Amino acid sequence: MDEKERYEAGMQVRRAVLGDAHVDRSLKNVSSFNEEFQEMITRHAWGDIWTRPGLPRHTRSLITIAMLIGMNREGELRLHLRAAKNNGVTRDEIKEVLLQSAIYCGIPAANASFHLAEEIFDEIGVESLGQG
Repeated sequence: MDEKERYEAGMQVRRAVLGDAHVDRSLKNVSSFNEEFQEMITRHAWGDIWTRPGLPRHTRSLITIAMLIGMNREGELRLHLRAAKNNGVTRDEIKEVLLQSAIYCGIPAANASFHLAEEIFDEIGVESLGQG
């Protein structure tokens, strides 16, 4: 796959996971300063990693949420909590990730993440994530 094909595949997955509205907002804010960065994350994060067949998107969402909790990246965590619904992740599965993060990332990280998740669930509607 060449760089253009990788970018196109990455953009397709990026839109499927994050939603057209988010991606369109991101692309609208592209400048000469951040253009290469936006292209890089589309090609590499979305085109190289999220397109790989080794893990389903559902699993990749859960892993991403866990890593963002551990790195204390609230903005990206907020984004991926919202995006999880597009990958079939349930509220209960997110709760399990948050509980496990309390052990491996610390109680304060999990506590903040529970509050953030509840805020996101209220914004997007709990039923959007399912109850399973």
